[in-house]
Amino acid sequence: MSEFSTSTVLVEAPLAEVAAKLSTIGEYPQWLTSIKKVEVVESDSEGRVIKANVSIDAGVMKDRATLVYDWSAAPGEITFSLDEADLMTTMDGRYILKSIDAETTQVTYELGVELSLPVPRMMISKTEKQTIDAALKELQAQFE
Repeated sequence: MSEFSTSTVLVEAPLAEVAAKLSTIGEYPQWLTSIKKVEVVESDSEGRVIKANVSIDAGVMKDRATLVYDWSAAPGEITFSLDEADLMTTMDGRYILKSIDAETTQVTYELGVELSLPVPRMMISKTEKQTIDAALKELQAQFE
């Protein structure tokens, strides 16, 4: 990711539980307001989503995207990248999970987006940051 926004929160849950929540991509619309619909296209032998069609509504940014997920560094890191979309030309993201203690996990979310439309980088960065902050807050709420 060349340009990305990032934010970090502490979640009051063990790393394995946080990783399990983030791994259930198909359930994102139930708790993540920026994700309206997920259609799983392909899963691996462990049942983790490798490719999914996702309807995104992050305020000013609305798009339909096909995302590819990489589990090679899981559970400490879950990454995704854009396969194709209507408006976005890039969407790279990564959740980095670090165990603080047995009941606390630090979650860092990084997101980088580029659009096919001429939108100032400042506006894209602001939307990225709002999306990240909302997603982390909604993740925390899942464990309260």
